[in-house]
Amino acid sequence: MTSVRVDRPGDDAVGNGAASNTSEEGYERGLGSRQVQMIAIGGAIGVGLFMKAGANIAKAGPSIILMYALAGVVIFFIMRALGELLLYRPVTGSFSEYAREFLGPFFGYVTGWTYWLLWVVTGMAELTAAAIYIHYWFPDIPQWVSALVFLVVLFGVNLISVKIFGEVEFWFSMVKVTAIIGMIVIGLGVLTLGFSQAGDTASVSNLWSHGGVFPSGIGDSLMTLQGVMFAYIAVELVGVTAGESENPEKTLPKAINTLPWRILLFYVGALLVLLSVVKWTEFSAGESPFVHAFSVIGIPFAAGIVNFVVLTAALSSCNSGMYSTGRMLRDLAANGEAPQVFGKLSGRKTPAIGITLSVALMGIGVVLNYLVPEKAFEYVTSVATAAGIWSWSMILVSHIRYRSAVRAGRLPASSFPAPGGAVFSWVALVFLLFVTCLVAYDKDARVSLYVGAGWAVCLAIGWAVLKSRSPQAAAAAPERDQVAK
Repeated sequence: MTSVRVDRPGDDAVGNGAASNTSEEGYERGLGSRQVQMIAIGGAIGVGLFMKAGANIAKAGPSIILMYALAGVVIFFIMRALGELLLYRPVTGSFSEYAREFLGPFFGYVTGWTYWLLWVVTGMAELTAAAIYIHYWFPDIPQWVSALVFLVVLFGVNLISVKIFGEVEFWFSMVKVTAIIGMIVIGLGVLTLGFSQAGDTASVSNLWSHGGVFPSGIGDSLMTLQGVMFAYIAVELVGVTAGESENPEKTLPKAINTLPWRILLFYVGALLVLLSVVKWTEFSAGESPFVHAFSVIGIPFAAGIVNFVVLTAALSSCNSGMYSTGRMLRDLAANGEAPQVFGKLSGRKTPAIGITLSVALMGIGVVLNYLVPEKAFEYVTSVATAAGIWSWSMILVSHIRYRSAVRAGRLPASSFPAPGGAVFSWVALVFLLFVTCLVAYDKDARVSLYVGAGWAVCLAIGWAVLKSRSPQAAAAAPERDQVAK
């Protein structure tokens, strides 16, 4: 096994660790602490919370709070494992780079392309969702037109510079954070002061008075874990920012260590207040729980306010997708696992060619919105959970291998060690395997595994072609330091 230190295309601006605003990989370090922190916060708040939580509440009742908390603990284990690796070697293609270093070039290749695919299809889904939300105000605008406009605007944001991306993402995240905090404050006011239309029925006892905490049984509650895990996809995005953070040694640990508080506030706290103010039996799969709660409370323009927030969440996710796909393609190109043209940086230090290809493929979502607007969202979301579980698993396995190398003295220890060492990584890995079994058991979610199997075949074919054309590149990444064997 080899440890990878690759000279990226465009690294000529950096020399032997000299003080520079350019990273070792040639990127501009344009993401400040404020932006990295808010990107980390925004990654924990998405459409999975604002829209999908309604279906989970209807299925699991108040126990959904425990499911989000349980999944949140596992996500924290994953992020601390990633944090230790990032401080050992902060690189933008972190997931695939660590898989390549500790598991071999094939796993780096699969992880990089799978994470790229995750964000391409997520981008399609979010463009579709954003176009649907626009219908609330402008029902006469064709869905595909809205999706195309959003695609072009976000494409421009990502091409200009990483600073512009970070600033846009900062304000997207600010809207989401403000909405959640506002909802919690209003809900607490209803519970303590009894004002609004919901004042007479709002009570903490709603958490157990209507069938108990597990009204449908523990089995149904556990089945919601697959949807809950989908809601957490994107928390790992902070790892992709490593090569463009101004001070990764300071900003990344802070962003990761605040994750438990973000989960407690934005998921557990929000749902505790939500289900105390409104009985869980009143929520349904077809409606945002936040829209419904605001309507019950009697807040004017509640539906419009939440619709704007959910629109922001969708655009934020799509914006992040464009950012990460270009970086992943560049990492793959640097290791001979994608066309070398994707390894070039533009004059603004962005992987413009990789972003352009990814956006072009996201444009398939615009076509779907034209051809089948009523089914476009379902067509492009089935692969997200499976791809997310794979990426998280590679982080955990890489961390386990890294800790083994540190114990053997083959690699230096990280300045940000994960609590419990590799033990919690094993726990999280078993949990992800359990969630995968739940996905296989659920006939509706099972399609994601079928898509995953098809993607695996495509990757295997691609790897075979890569080996036949360049056996040396497929056997090992270009010129690595022989550190861990």
